[in-house]
Amino acid sequence: MKHTLSVLVENKPGVLSRVSGLFTRRGFNIDSLAVSPTETPERSRMTITVDASKHPVEQITKQLDKLVNVIKIRDLDPDNLVARELGLMKVRAEGPLRGEVVHLVEIFGGRIVDVTTTTMTVQVTGSSADLDQFEELLRPYGLIELVKTGVVALSRGDRPT
Repeated sequence: MKHTLSVLVENKPGVLSRVSGLFTRRGFNIDSLAVSPTETPERSRMTITVDASKHPVEQITKQLDKLVNVIKIRDLDPDNLVARELGLMKVRAEGPLRGEVVHLVEIFGGRIVDVTTTTMTVQVTGSSADLDQFEELLRPYGLIELVKTGVVALSRGDRPT
């Protein structure tokens, strides 16, 4: 089962390394990791997605809570969160296929951010499932390169994450 953890930490050097090292030592594979400063510059938020089918997520949250620079940890409710991911995808787009790729980008609400005579680079934002679906639809055109940011998420409503 996938879990999305929101970890509020002090914005200091080495915190990312200590947090990710803890996951490694406990045998967890991090599926996605995004880190950025918050509305308070002294703090950063880590959004970590993990598959907790082999190990209970409570084990890792208790260990995280013991780290000095960790302020708060929340296992976000999948039914009560807003989560997005950004993807950049470079695809072959020559001749008549270019119009098909443009149409596909429009359907997914993406943007074309670079164009050459033979390729297009597309930016798409959405759920991980949306990006996966878009990627599969682009593959037949010749997907050259792909990069994703990792999931960023906040809980819904007025309760802070």
